Amino acid sequence: MKVGFITSVIYAFSTIKGLEAIPNVGLPPNWSLSTINRSSFPDDFIFGSASSSFQNEGGANDDGRAPSIWDTFARKHPDKIVDHSNAITATDSYHRYKDDVKMLRNMGMDAYSFSISWSRVIPLGKISSGINEHGVAYYNDLINELRSSDIEPFVTLFHWDLPQALEDEYGGFLSSRVVFNLAQAAMIQGNEPYIRCTIITL
Repeated sequence: MKVGFITSVIYAFSTIKGLEAIPNVGLPPNWSLSTINRSSFPDDFIFGSASSSFQNEGGANDDGRAPSIWDTFARKHPDKIVDHSNAITATDSYHRYKDDVKMLRNMGMDAYSFSISWSRVIPLGKISSGINEHGVAYYNDLINELRSSDIEPFVTLFHWDLPQALEDEYGGFLSSRVVFNLAQAAMIQGNEPYIRCTIITL
């Protein structure tokens, strides 16, 4: 089985919007939408779309989610972000995931890769501090919606959005203590059968 997510989507959007082609995406310079289609790929190639929780979900202050280090960074250093935006609302997928899945289905996607917000599921970073059932329910609902639309979920368990509470308590990834908490979070988040998981994406 072969999996493809980002490269063709980035190039396709640059072509559709009439933007200058993005260099070094691994496609020949004469490539265009008119020269490529599904039959250009192996039968077992999986077409998908991808997102990350911080960039996509929004609902940053809703239903028990606590801040991540990216929430703090965006709040303290808006000058470091080109358009001074933050992810408090983002694309609001937290509230509009059914619309998002419908769009994926209409686009003919086979799979959807998304990350789980650690601070939405385990707000303070440690199981001993409590699990947010609203967060667990959101991801279960998203996965069920994807499956009911014949879209395979690919789940990233950690996409660099460390709970701010762990950064404050022991310096986050500067401490080896984070390994235990990340392993616990992965066990909770990865306890859904029949989903493909990666632990960390770079």
